[in-house]
Amino acid sequence: MISRRRFLHTTLGAVIAPGLADAGTPGSFRFILLGDLHYDKLDHHDFNWLDAHHPGDHSQIKNYSRLTAEVMPGMFAALKQTVVRCGAKFVLQVGDLVEGLCGSEALSVRQNREALEFIGEAELGVPFLFTKGNHDVTGDGADAAFDHVLLPFMQQQSRLVDAGSAHARACCSLTHEDTQFAFFDAYATDSLEWLEATAAKRTAARLFVTVHPPVVPYGARATWHVFSSEKSASKRVKLLDILGKHEAIVLGGHLHKFAALTRAAGGGRFTQLAVSSVVSALTERPRDVLHGPAAYTGEQVSLEPQHSPATIDTRRAIYDEERKHVSSFEYANSAGFAVVTVSGDRVVADIHSGSRAEAFQTVRLAG
Repeated sequence: MISRRRFLHTTLGAVIAPGLADAGTPGSFRFILLGDLHYDKLDHHDFNWLDAHHPGDHSQIKNYSRLTAEVMPGMFAALKQTVVRCGAKFVLQVGDLVEGLCGSEALSVRQNREALEFIGEAELGVPFLFTKGNHDVTGDGADAAFDHVLLPFMQQQSRLVDAGSAHARACCSLTHEDTQFAFFDAYATDSLEWLEATAAKRTAARLFVTVHPPVVPYGARATWHVFSSEKSASKRVKLLDILGKHEAIVLGGHLHKFAALTRAAGGGRFTQLAVSSVVSALTERPRDVLHGPAAYTGEQVSLEPQHSPATIDTRRAIYDEERKHVSSFEYANSAGFAVVTVSGDRVVADIHSGSRAEAFQTVRLAG
């Protein structure tokens, strides 16, 4: 029987101290990791367009708009305090900054600009980096609005971290201290070739790859990962090989859950950390906690019993294959943020639920 206190600071097979105690090494640094946000307001949407194209999304738009107004300001106030408390160098958000589904380029531009205004007014005091999520480019005119509003902001914020970064598109690489960050555009056709070339030229000691959907499936939605279709199977193998060869640390979101795991590939292994920042209450606590590689099974499909009942057997089969390669696993239905500490060979992440200052779990990502 493992004690609750030991569990809260255990993952990847090791008991470790919280990450915030580990940043004294020269060249060490911290950053805040945010999951999906889905910034939204009701007046960002053409509801006639929504009725015609996405009639089932009314309820989620109403909910995200409510959370944007009622919860997100408190969440960002807590993040501002956390930046000061831990000395974070930047905030990194894993995509779906906005809800999208606006219905026109003009409304999408408005949504994007108001989201960036909100971030500016939060006065976090550090650069705000992010990658492209599917909602950021969903809806008529959303692609153009992304390129017109969000991409220039991404370029400007990246250069605040690395003045030499080249960021003419959503695929971007920048270096901080001895760590390279590669931002992978999961919705562009040539991103895999870009990542392969970028990783091959790497001179930094470690590589983070930020991609919105998971690389390795977890939770109930086992088909919601990058290159999940049969026709993309060879691309997935190539991606896994690149990540394993470089012992990368993958950062992502998309499923609105916390998960951390280690997977063998490419003659090595890589770790994956996913977080959600769709916070329903600042005081929320993690639920449906799973711990250890023995929990990485097809039984994960039961976490969301109403999700796609017709694909249960398919999703279970995916886990039967994937579990052969997964050596560690942590999961919780939790939304909040993470504080990632890079210190020498060690990389750890303190996982926070809601806006709570105390982490509910610390995961070791490297070292």
